[in-house]
Amino acid sequence: MKKVVVAGGGVLGSQIAMQAAYHGYDVTLYDINEEALTQAEARVQALDAPYKEDLQATSDQLAAAHDRMQFTADLRRAVDGAYLVIEAIPEVVSIKTEFYESIGAYAPEETIFATNSSTLLPSQFAEATGRPDRFLALHFANSIWKNNTAEVMGHEGTDEAVFDEVVAFARSIGMIALPLHKEQPGYILNSLLVPFLDAAEMLYVNDVADPETIDKTWMIGTGAPLGPFAILDIVGLETAYNIVRMKAEATKEPKFEKLATVLKEQFIDQGKLGRATGEGFYTYPNPRFLDPDFLKK
Repeated sequence: MKKVVVAGGGVLGSQIAMQAAYHGYDVTLYDINEEALTQAEARVQALDAPYKEDLQATSDQLAAAHDRMQFTADLRRAVDGAYLVIEAIPEVVSIKTEFYESIGAYAPEETIFATNSSTLLPSQFAEATGRPDRFLALHFANSIWKNNTAEVMGHEGTDEAVFDEVVAFARSIGMIALPLHKEQPGYILNSLLVPFLDAAEMLYVNDVADPETIDKTWMIGTGAPLGPFAILDIVGLETAYNIVRMKAEATKEPKFEKLATVLKEQFIDQGKLGRATGEGFYTYPNPRFLDPDFLKK
């Protein structure tokens, strides 16, 4: 099978790697050091339980998926012979640019590069890749094995055949491929989701209501299974902070600067990064929003 490389073993990177391996691809997961790789391997192993529950995956299927995966901190080795590299590293322009400049020198000429960026546009990095015609965005939602959307978005220089090939790849790993016909910050999903989360965070930082009350309001009023702060914990507060910080730097608006400061000082600096670390707006593994009485009081 064709070799797929996932760069970044965070929440989504580990899921992308597992999903591709589960569907038969040879997968190499790259991250910057051994500590990050150890964490990534733990995240991948933890996906066995939801795959069994949600997909009825067997132990043999999962063992075969793990056998198809490798982990390395050697970038040159990671991209050697790669068919597709999916980048899932932090939402920081300088970090992504440096990464693309590095892999552009190592990867075979035919390798396709795709960014899983939630908010940044492929045109921002196209030239840094050294192969703008073979570069585009491939964005997944969290819990990709069941929330199986794959937004595919090129830039003006993306080769149409490459675009179609990535659409086909997304379908081959069990995704519903969603082609976008022009660049759009936030794509479809986050164009809808991010303003919603921003509104909730502003209610909180402006002392209008606490996260539990805001989540209850949304859940009771709409019938939604989760409120915005439960969603933020799943997404991860580092990602939320990086997005808000970029908005603060770009717009100089005090509301975004205030929100960025609160997220950094009260959460990031305290190691409260969301569900993955056991604490964010809620404490895990038993967050209050799962309490049977949460919506009754």
